[in-house]
Amino acid sequence: MGTLDGKVVLITGGARGQGAAEGRMALAQGAKVVLTDVLDEEGERTAGELGADYVHLDVTSEDGWASVVEAVVGRHGRIDGLVNNAGILHAARLVNYQRADWDRVIAVNQTGVFLGMRAVAPAMIAQKSGSIVNISSVAGLEGVFGSMAYTASKFAVRGMTKVAAKELGPQGVRVNSVHPGIIETEMTKDFDKPRMLRGVPLGRAAAPEEVGSLVLFLLSDESSYCTGQEFVVDGGMHA
Repeated sequence: MGTLDGKVVLITGGARGQGAAEGRMALAQGAKVVLTDVLDEEGERTAGELGADYVHLDVTSEDGWASVVEAVVGRHGRIDGLVNNAGILHAARLVNYQRADWDRVIAVNQTGVFLGMRAVAPAMIAQKSGSIVNISSVAGLEGVFGSMAYTASKFAVRGMTKVAAKELGPQGVRVNSVHPGIIETEMTKDFDKPRMLRGVPLGRAAAPEEVGSLVLFLLSDESSYCTGQEFVVDGGMHA
């Protein structure tokens, strides 16, 4: 018996890194998993290795979201969980930040989460259950030097989560945000980790699975009374 037996879970940004780890762990707990990404070759390979479904999705596309949700409900009859995991980072100081880079980060990290929640909400409302997990960041809790758009988007995810939780709660749908610190993924491979880890009491970066364990808890019925909350997994960075 797994904690996600019989549940259908949709994960964005699932081709690699944290999304792939979440997919692997959800499958191990009995879920039917649909991975999405724009990295089709990697996504199809990951899904094939795990035994998950893969669907192309640009999270900034309204039509793309509508097609994916229609396909998932058509095949499985329901959507029990959505993990809004897809995200990008562009590092630059405020005075050097270009509008095009700002728009790109906001489109993926903020608008993509909004579109995802809006797309799955009708199906979850109809079945009177569901769990949406929005991946924010410690950058959604405090300003992070040199990441204006990323920080803005992650604060927005935190706020949107709370609004959605209040609006969807009466229909049995839960919405929470997860705030990772320094995680060993493709996004952080070029970070100056020795310098950054000086501010982490546990003294190390986390494996993607350490975030995945928290995500699985929020997708499962074990977190049935948790909604509208911020769950931080950062080794004490934001203590």
